[in-house]
Amino acid sequence: MKLERADSHRIDLLIPREEIASRILEMAVRINRDYEARELTIVGIMSGAILFVADLIRTLTPSIRLETLNASSYRGTETTPGQLELNAETIPSLKDRHVLIVDDILDTGQTLQAVTADLASRNPASLKSAVLLWKSGRTENGLTPDYFGFEIPDRFVVGYGLDHDGLYRNLSDICVLTTDA
Repeated sequence: MKLERADSHRIDLLIPREEIASRILEMAVRINRDYEARELTIVGIMSGAILFVADLIRTLTPSIRLETLNASSYRGTETTPGQLELNAETIPSLKDRHVLIVDDILDTGQTLQAVTADLASRNPASLKSAVLLWKSGRTENGLTPDYFGFEIPDRFVVGYGLDHDGLYRNLSDICVLTTDA
């Protein structure tokens, strides 16, 4: 799939929706096994992870509590991360809970590292992470997600919840966004 857009962006298919759905089911098998007899608190990082969180929790069998927080390091049309803004004040007590952070993408690791540190300070019984996409070649802080869907190249991706300047979240596939110069 190639979409030529009037706004000087080209969108090329990277991961089709069928592969996304299949991989989420595979991830769910592991998560279900790891948490089979325990209540699980999912903390979804919004807004990018909204579709991934929705599809993932429908495949999980443990009892689930769902919380969300806002974290963003991309502004407007930027394609490189800037200063992280984290808003986790609305998360209720996580003391002695089994917590799974769910995010759309692990890029440099700045977001996941900050969220993990914040949530760890709340004394959960356990704390793990799940990301749909992982740019392992860009991760700067040695973070490795406990569960991940796909390792991807260092390209700017959109679709399936990921955006560029608020656009393209509604694409059902994950696509590479190229700005034509």
